[in-house]
Amino acid sequence: MQGGARWWLRAIVWIASLVLIAPIAIVVVLAFSGGEFLKFPPDSLSLRWVRTFLGDPRWRESIVFSLRIAAIACAFATVIGFLAAYALVRSRLRAKTLVLSLLLMPMIVPSVVTAIAMYFMSAAVGLIGSTLWLGFCHAVMALPVVVLILLSTLNGVDVNLERAAASLGASRWRIFTRIVVPLAAPGLASAALFAFLTSFDELLISLFLADVRMQTLPVRIWNSLQLDVQPTIAAVNAFLIGVTGLVLLGEATLRRSRAHASPAARAHDAHR
Repeated sequence: MQGGARWWLRAIVWIASLVLIAPIAIVVVLAFSGGEFLKFPPDSLSLRWVRTFLGDPRWRESIVFSLRIAAIACAFATVIGFLAAYALVRSRLRAKTLVLSLLLMPMIVPSVVTAIAMYFMSAAVGLIGSTLWLGFCHAVMALPVVVLILLSTLNGVDVNLERAAASLGASRWRIFTRIVVPLAAPGLASAALFAFLTSFDELLISLFLADVRMQTLPVRIWNSLQLDVQPTIAAVNAFLIGVTGLVLLGEATLRRSRAHASPAARAHDAHR
């Protein structure tokens, strides 16, 4: 690539990055505004609205409830996605493409269509307002991301290690728990983090399936925006941005450690 073309490419990348980052930066700055209304740039800086957000028991209840739902969704999506990805990678199923397409359907179908379908199904069996069911429905939305991450991870696990263990008399369960799971652990952790993040930010499913006593953080933000727009909303969104940033930082750390780990070291850990 010539010098001029490389310069233009870098300029485009920087401009695109600024366009994406600017709204996030504005929200974070507004979270520390000292004014009564949302205004950028703020006239003064203060922790007033951050304290209001963290000091309000309703917001704290929504945070705890969102964390609970995200944990349930993370567990369901990671376990189901791992088993599905392992079956797709190791089996000789002829309809692999069809099965994969069905697993990725929540990513393809518009979220509002999925939410409406889940609402009618849940209402028919009386599951509206169930915490466990809401977590499972969030897991359905997170499942495509988990499957894609674990497909890539399991494709990198050498099948010869499993064959060698089988030839030495190891059972399929022992092979799965002592070889496959340890070698896929970094990918599992990354998939779990993204499943948690997907559930924590989910709005539509929660709007349709949660009752008035169960408001996740995105739902409470939505309801607050309909009533009154205060700088508290900016503080809440800054909190969500912080959670997202921490999850992405954790995933990047896991990916970096996985890249630096040698295959021999990972095989030794699995054997141990």
